[in-house]
Formats: sequence, C-alpha cells, structure tokens
Amino acid sequence: MSLSWVTQTGRKTLRLALAGAIAACFAAHAGAASLTLYSAQHEQLTELLAKDFEKATGISVRVRDGEGPALAAQLVAEGTATPADVYFTENSPELMLLEEKGLLAPVSADSLKTVPARYDSPTGAWLGVVARENVLAYNTAKLQPSQLPASILDLAQPQWKGKVGIAPSDADFLPLVSAMFAAKGHDATVAWLKGLKTNAQIFDDDEGVVAAVNRGAVATGIINNYYWARLHVGLGDAATKSAIYHFPGGDVGALVVVSGAAVLKASKNADAAQQFLAYLVSERGQKLMAESHIDFEYPLRAGVTADPILKPFDQLSPPPIDVQKLGDDSQAAKLLREAGLL
Repeated sequence: MSLSWVTQTGRKTLRLALAGAIAACFAAHAGAASLTLYSAQHEQLTELLAKDFEKATGISVRVRDGEGPALAAQLVAEGTATPADVYFTENSPELMLLEEKGLLAPVSADSLKTVPARYDSPTGAWLGVVARENVLAYNTAKLQPSQLPASILDLAQPQWKGKVGIAPSDADFLPLVSAMFAAKGHDATVAWLKGLKTNAQIFDDDEGVVAAVNRGAVATGIINNYYWARLHVGLGDAATKSAIYHFPGGDVGALVVVSGAAVLKASKNADAAQQFLAYLVSERGQKLMAESHIDFEYPLRAGVTADPILKPFDQLSPPPIDVQKLGDDSQAAKLLREAGLL
C-alpha cells in the first residue's frame, strides 16, 4: 500500500467527516424550534416578551406587528396558508372572529386552567392573558371629579358639547361600541354615537386623545386605562395635568376588555406555539408584564399584582358583559358608519 494512497484516503475521510458535520449543523439549525407571531399588542411589550421567551426556551420568535382588526382580517384571508403560529391581540372580539371562522386550535388544558374561565374563549379556542379598563381621562384644571358624568351615555348630552375627545377609528373603540350594542341595543347605541359625533373632538387614536386632555385642548376623553398610565409615567407627576375617572355602578363605560392569544389551526409549529401561550400566563411572563412599566394592564393569573399605578382589579365595577356577549365586533363598524363616525 503506497503512502500516497493512504494520504488520499485520509483526505477523503476528512472531507466526508467535515461534510457530515456541516450537514448536521444545518439540519440542527433547520430543525430548531421557532414560531411566527402576529401581534396587535404594543411593539415594546411584544419585543420584551419574545426575547424573554426565547431566553427561557430557546425557541425563536418572528414578529409581525399590526392593528388587531387588520391582522385578524389578514388571518381570515390567509386561511390555511397563513405563516402565523400565534395571534396575540389587545381585544377579545378579534379572537372571537377567528374562533367563529374555525381558524384556531384548542388551547392546552393546563394553560386554560391558569386564568379564570370568564376571561377565556367559551370553547377553549383562545386564552385570556391580561385585561384593561375603559376609563374617562379628564383635565384636572377644567373639571372636578364631582362634575364628571355618572354614565358614559351622558357624554352624548348637549352639556358636553366640545368637551370630550374620542378616537372612533382606533381599534380600542370598537369593543366599547360592541358593549353598548349588547347592553342597550341598536337604536340607543346609534343615538349615543350620533351625540358623540355632535359633541366630540375626533382624534386618530387613544394616544392623541389622552395627550389632548393632558394639555387642556379638550376637557375629557374616552380611552383605555393603559394610555393614561403610560403618559403619566412618561411625563412624571409635575407635567401630568390630568387624571382618570372610573365609571361607577357597572356602567358600560367601565368595560373591561381582555387581551388574549391563540394558536392558529394551520400552525406548522404547534408545540412551540402552545409553549408560547403557556409562557404568557406563566408566573414569569405575567410578572414581566406587570413589572415592565411598559404594559399597564391587569395580569389575569392569580397571585400576580398589577403595576401600582393601576386601581386594584377587584375594585373595578365593569358591566356584566363577558367575552361571549361582547362578540366579534361585527356590528361595531356598521354602527359607527351609520352614525357618521367612520
């Protein structure tokens, strides 16, 4: 046997070994767990959660951000061809829509047990994660608490003309309209919306409403509690010229909305997707949200305390409108158009 043959054989073996190692590396990378998240939550929060989940599990998360209704409509259009594994959004009606379309996979029983059933899908198709309250922001130099309305319905009355700000095209306004429709019916809801059109200054979003209230451009504004808390933390006590008012006695204006998540039935990474939902309601995930000073929502896992800037969850008095009664927002946009607000 010649030395040259041995050398050639050794080189061939080495090349094969290297090729095998490279192939194994690529195979491992290709098989690494990952998921695609369609998120209508705030981008800072989504990024924080995605990075922490990846750190905890090794599962990478690709995020597509957008508005809740738009992403839900996209998921309906994509159907079984969607690249999404998980949908995470601020308002339950978008999840109810996807549930009705048959696009969601059942949430694992262990995850569902973590959150009170009234905040989850009626059929177990999606999972409640956190909640936020509808409130009235008011400028403290323009109004005293004793002057604030007993009901959100009052804001449609003539005495409130020019004194209220709303963002009817904001996705967060739709559930309030749906709640009004569920509680009061078509005619009363349209009358209320027409009254608001007469009385209100119109803004693009809740951020615009609360900023205008704080600077005194408008006396009050209908928002979710999240937006005032974020503004207050950003500005500090001295520059905060506003406060929030919680509608009493189960008024529709005190609606509590659920932010939730679901696994798409078409997911190619269902195990990773279920792990992400479990993480969102885990003690680790819930504490991260509550302590982030980014997400001013109420954790739904028992034993996790909300940010202290929020009124305690058990002291809220929301109307008796659960996620099922709130529905899928199918009527809300129609009612807003009928009233001339869209």
